[in-house]
Amino acid sequence: MLCFTDSLTGNKSEFAPRNSGKVSIYWCGPTVYDIPHLGHARSSLAFDVLVRYLRWSGYEVTAVSNITDIDDKIIERAAKEGTTESELAQLYEQKYVDEMDRLNIVHPDHRPRATEYISEMITVIQNLVDRGMAYTTSSGVYFSVDKLNGYGALAHQSLDQLREGSGVRVEVDTEKQDPLDFALWKAAKPGEPTWESPWGSGRPGWHIECVAMSLDILGDDFDIHGGGDDLVFPHHENERAECVGCDRLFARTWVHNGMVLVGDEKMSKSLGNFRTLAELLDAWDPRALRLLVLQTHYRRTMEINEDGMAAANAALDRLDSFERRVTGVDLLQTTPDESVVEKFKTAMDDDLGTASALAVIFDAVREANRALDTEDIESASALVSAVRELLLVLGVELSTTSDNSSDAVEIDSLVAARTEAKLSKDFAEADRIREELSSRGVVLEDGPSGTIWYRS
Repeated sequence: MLCFTDSLTGNKSEFAPRNSGKVSIYWCGPTVYDIPHLGHARSSLAFDVLVRYLRWSGYEVTAVSNITDIDDKIIERAAKEGTTESELAQLYEQKYVDEMDRLNIVHPDHRPRATEYISEMITVIQNLVDRGMAYTTSSGVYFSVDKLNGYGALAHQSLDQLREGSGVRVEVDTEKQDPLDFALWKAAKPGEPTWESPWGSGRPGWHIECVAMSLDILGDDFDIHGGGDDLVFPHHENERAECVGCDRLFARTWVHNGMVLVGDEKMSKSLGNFRTLAELLDAWDPRALRLLVLQTHYRRTMEINEDGMAAANAALDRLDSFERRVTGVDLLQTTPDESVVEKFKTAMDDDLGTASALAVIFDAVREANRALDTEDIESASALVSAVRELLLVLGVELSTTSDNSSDAVEIDSLVAARTEAKLSKDFAEADRIREELSSRGVVLEDGPSGTIWYRS
């Protein structure tokens, strides 16, 4: 029974899609004004695994993740760099896609851009105005939060609680009826991109963009809406308000991933600890970052640091070593070990428990190695089949290349020399090579099919 923790209710409950056997998912993509950072990677990996698992489980999935290509930050950056907003957005959208490709993120079925849906946004805004849920000022059109029963439900706060922090978290405008009221349409300003509307020239507010795109592509009452938990308020709260204000059904289930810490602080540009994703992927195997993210439940805050990456890289080495070993074995063509698959499904069905699912896979690797040591090819074959299939469900592709480090070729040579020494019964030399490699953090495992190595 597949269950998710719904951010709206706070409860873990059985997943019930709108249409049996089909799943519709929308998660918020980047605002493309800068290069991708670690937070983008964490969120994209969370939803990548969700989509992969649902498809492996037999669901027909329609995945949508947007590109916000018009926003205050884009306008400011374009003006600073002397380029147009569209050129800037195209540049950083491509940089984002490139880095996601390095992480082996499955492309969504639809990647809509906000500027492609202006007419749909205007239609939603007009609906809100007609229903008395919105009003106009000299600066634009605003949603009236006081008109919506239950505003604040996703944030789990009352209107009064939200108002207490409105001076900090929501831009204050003296023309607004309530400090929490938010912009649906922003009146034109000199030098900014504008579109025509019933309320004059201007551009859409941020929140209305995702409502128009998700409802147009997926329809009312779509199954899952997600993103980072920093989007719960105000972004997702306001999206929900806009849709409910139109008397339409929005997302059935809300799924949010936790934030990333760097050096025990939330990662953000404002804190000055904004490390680019490219820097990390240049220094480490992208698969190691995926493993590190998988080791923490998606809803929890996680830290990304050198120690964590080193440990994840060592775990990756073990998996690659296992793949190198079994590549040289004449395995049987068999179905994956049923007990391993069932344990994996149990872990993943429990709100995408990737850490427990990974533990199941590593246990299967150990069992497979033991089966190979005793030449139990039948058991080994089923276990290997399970390991390979389940790792692909998590987006981890194994490699038979020994290692991509600069000393990998030298280590391969030393391992080969040790094998020759053992064949020549020069056990002193074989022991010396093992000790040398051990001092360099390299672990050797001897088996019937030869010796494999990985870093400790």
